[in-house]
Amino acid sequence: MRRIADYTTLRGMKRPNRNARNGLSRRHAVALILAAPLLVRRAMADTPAIQIGYIRSLARHPTISLLDQPTPDAGLAGAMLALDDTNTTGRLDGQTFALADVPVRGGADLTAALGGLAAKGIRLAMTDLPAGDVLTLADAGRADGMTIFNLAAPDDSLRQQDCRSNLIDVAPSRAMLADAVGQYLVLKKWTRWFLVYGSHPEDRLLADAWRRTAKRFGARIVAEKVSEDTGGSRQTDSGVVQTQQQMQVLTQGVPEYDVLVAADENEVFAGYLPYRTWDPRPVAGSAGLEPVTWDSSSESWGGTQLQNRFVRRFHRRLMPLDMQAWTGVRMIGEAASRTASSDPATIMAYMKGPDFGVAAYKGQRLTLRDWDGQLRQPILLADGRTVVSISPQPGFLHQVTELDTLGIDRPETKCTQR
Repeated sequence: MRRIADYTTLRGMKRPNRNARNGLSRRHAVALILAAPLLVRRAMADTPAIQIGYIRSLARHPTISLLDQPTPDAGLAGAMLALDDTNTTGRLDGQTFALADVPVRGGADLTAALGGLAAKGIRLAMTDLPAGDVLTLADAGRADGMTIFNLAAPDDSLRQQDCRSNLIDVAPSRAMLADAVGQYLVLKKWTRWFLVYGSHPEDRLLADAWRRTAKRFGARIVAEKVSEDTGGSRQTDSGVVQTQQQMQVLTQGVPEYDVLVAADENEVFAGYLPYRTWDPRPVAGSAGLEPVTWDSSSESWGGTQLQNRFVRRFHRRLMPLDMQAWTGVRMIGEAASRTASSDPATIMAYMKGPDFGVAAYKGQRLTLRDWDGQLRQPILLADGRTVVSISPQPGFLHQVTELDTLGIDRPETKCTQR
């Protein structure tokens, strides 16, 4: 009977709650889980947003193909997508990011535009302006402790004699782009090059980059010609016939060569070269096989997922400038996350350090060169339909990283301000 009575007594008792033993009831645990998003939002509200400025060019030059017409949100769309991505991960750390868009036209007062950002407390600013304007911004922002992210200017001078300690080059340099194609041509043993370059100053600088690449990797430029920009309409009823004749005349009477290399940053003539040369030869550089930071056909390492998200939001394809702007925002977001800080000085100190790296759908993390502020990155070689290859190419070795086989290496640098 004692056993029965004892059992009856025990059955009437409440079972101990494991969470209660730990000082936390199940009801309290559920309440905390439900309240967690609210607590995170409150913490984010109390933390100032990490603000990023974007001084964006509204200038657009004409293109050869109607398929390549510039879009009004080129670059900005990539930055906005990166802002979404960065805020998604930032919520876990209680961080928020905001973008201040400052569109400017030619002749605008860039110092005033930058001063407007500084007045709002913004110390991290991106720009897709030409090299001269990038230098103006970097020099003007130095007194306020501002860092400028160069998204578009490929000038090697920005990485060499005109480098600045507060300038980060997200865009690849002309030397990097030429080296990327040059490695592939040498790998294919197409080492005799016919160089055709435009008459604009940018074209001549790109031609210099090609000469450097040929010397660096053991190729030989067997002939050079200049394609003069005489102006006029690029799209006329008789344009096809005229272009066919002009390209034949331009490319005949030269020594035997393997590849025609075009240097045409202003898109004046290079797009007309494929299939119109006097000799049946491939075209590379500014047409044909082109070096780019992104191509719409790229699908490796999650590239399809990135582009699908971009198309869903902006209803167009991701362009190289979009990718460079996306990368600039993500660099800031990654450094902020790693340091758990919203202080621009702390963010930049980490970004310039040896532990920084950012993923950008290119198979390896991208890092900064400490001697010139250039972002190391693989370069896609595309033909307009597919990604033909990705540089650096196999066999081009380096004592630190193969990415430093593209562009100006440490022993070659003329940068003294870093």
